[in-house]
Amino acid sequence: MNLRELSALLGLSQTTVSRALNGYADVAAETRQRVIAAAERHGYRPNSGARRLATGRAQALGVAFPVDRNLLLDPHFIEFLAGVAEKAGDAGYDLTVSPTTGLESDVYRRFKRTQAADVVILSGPEREDPRIAELQALGLPFVVHGRTRSAEPYAYADIDNRGAFAQATRLLLDLGHRRIALINGEEHLTFAHDRRCGWREALAAAGCAAPDTATFSGAMTEENGYRFARRLLEAARPPTALLCSSVLLAFGAYRAIRDLGLTVGGDVSVIAHDDDLPFLRPHTLDPPLTVTRSPIRKGGERVGEFAIRLATGTPLAQLQSVQPVDLVYRGSTAAPPQLSVVESEL
Repeated sequence: MNLRELSALLGLSQTTVSRALNGYADVAAETRQRVIAAAERHGYRPNSGARRLATGRAQALGVAFPVDRNLLLDPHFIEFLAGVAEKAGDAGYDLTVSPTTGLESDVYRRFKRTQAADVVILSGPEREDPRIAELQALGLPFVVHGRTRSAEPYAYADIDNRGAFAQATRLLLDLGHRRIALINGEEHLTFAHDRRCGWREALAAAGCAAPDTATFSGAMTEENGYRFARRLLEAARPPTALLCSSVLLAFGAYRAIRDLGLTVGGDVSVIAHDDDLPFLRPHTLDPPLTVTRSPIRKGGERVGEFAIRLATGTPLAQLQSVQPVDLVYRGSTAAPPQLSVVESEL
């Protein structure tokens, strides 16, 4: 079936059908869904070359895939990408994942040269991220999952990492903890830097120190959670609470606590950030894990939605979002054991 036949079947103009299939905002949502459903039912597929010539758009979102970073082994990236793909598919967009063994900028130049992607999606932004300036120089629209420092405006969808970890730290302080350690992600990444800032600010507001000896950072794996927690708990003045940037890190911390003959929620309280990964269920741990919760798949859906809206002309000012994070209190968090005044100081 071609465009003319599909338009006649629906009783709509070819222009309306074409704009509906290409995600233009001036087509009513009900009409767009009716057109997409009919196209699927009758097997209509617009010619990508003709569509690109007619609209100047590829009807695709682009993602650079650095082969050397093994992102397919990172559950956070996979779940995020699944959210993007779901939103893209609902809107009739393709998701173009382009591998690179060199610089990501090579992929962006290829996207620009071949018009293979209308909008590029960036994940894992660094505090000072050169990709922002590269894409702006190329004139290639993009949406960032997270935020970075940039003098120029850009589209982003983020969560309140600083506020979430400040809130978690305040909860522990309210329970009586004063020695609260942080097991963090890699701090050249903005999310981890912001979480450290939230932890440090809450401690400072309570008159507590946040020494470098009270924090470790690295890849968010169970093994790192175990190693970092063990080093903290074997120190001369161990913490009474651990704040972890991932449930994976918390899994390792639970093991370390038990290997040292201590109890979770008794001798040591634990809180972690929960990206709601499908194979990690913090409420099934013993005891159930207290978390700051924000599903990363929902973040991917929001980024995908913003990318499609950006492709169809929505201003950047309407594509900047920072979502609050839930705090879910469970059995891994309780008042600390009784300590002397001297021992309670960091």
